Amino acid sequence: MNPMRPRRLRSTPAMRRLVREVEPRASQLVIPVFVAERHGGISSMPGVRRHDLDGVARAAERAAAAGLGGIMLFGVPDDADKDEEGSAGWADDGILQRGLRAVRGAVGDDLVVMADTCLDEFTSHGHCGFVTPDGRVDNDATLGAYVDMALAQVEAGAHVVSPSGMMDGQVEAIRAGLETAGHTDTAILAYAAKYASSFYGPFREAVTSTLSGDRRTYQQDPANRREGLREAELDLAEGADMVMVKPAGYYLDVLADVAAVSDVPVAAYQVSGEYAMIEAAAERGWIDRRAAVTESVTAIVRAGADIVLTYWAEELASWMK
Repeated sequence: MNPMRPRRLRSTPAMRRLVREVEPRASQLVIPVFVAERHGGISSMPGVRRHDLDGVARAAERAAAAGLGGIMLFGVPDDADKDEEGSAGWADDGILQRGLRAVRGAVGDDLVVMADTCLDEFTSHGHCGFVTPDGRVDNDATLGAYVDMALAQVEAGAHVVSPSGMMDGQVEAIRAGLETAGHTDTAILAYAAKYASSFYGPFREAVTSTLSGDRRTYQQDPANRREGLREAELDLAEGADMVMVKPAGYYLDVLADVAAVSDVPVAAYQVSGEYAMIEAAAERGWIDRRAAVTESVTAIVRAGADIVLTYWAEELASWMK
């Protein structure tokens, strides 16, 4: 006789619900949304689109009505508005700032409004910072632009700025800039452990990226686990209010490491390639779409994420009701 039978706690759906350790909730989900000069669908991300200003306001209203925790805005300028420095990223009339104003006008404080604080969508070369004549990304010269961008985003209505370029010292520089300008209540969500992943391809289509080359000199090597924790600890020391691991599903070990030491909320970004793979497999009938989507996000929460950025956020919330 074996008195220890774990299967006793799996016997019925009600029993499984009763003893479930992790269950994602709508309020911890953030939906990434693209606001663009030219709206339209994204071929590699079925169900996701670029929104004009009216569309992004409606998307925010739906997110608030669904009970989501937040919305993360990415700006997609016309190619003609891109330049070497990405100056449209901090321009008052830039597409991201106009999108932020539209969203705050639609939902006020009913939804946490986040902004991606990075130059890659706005630079003609597609890198996340200023590029030197010999092709290197200039870390220190870029920091000032990140501060300008963060200030523009806050003044346009962002509750949270989100430096994602993996520049050393970006959190400290932005925090100092915000404090000097009197924005003491603005939170910083630091993309702390961001890897040079192969799963960003559909996102680059979404933002019409002009990147040539790669970002491996400033994003992390996918082979390195300890480095992810070290990067997160550096951002925590610089004053990050939240830290992010990106991508999520293929970096659950890093996510668990960060969650084990962080004294602030930990976010994870289920990126475009993760989304596209499940959508493609489901479209072919190879997997159960709803079950796969739910399992993928549950795994991220199980690994320690307090906040999950996912393109399925609104749909997931409807399943939770």
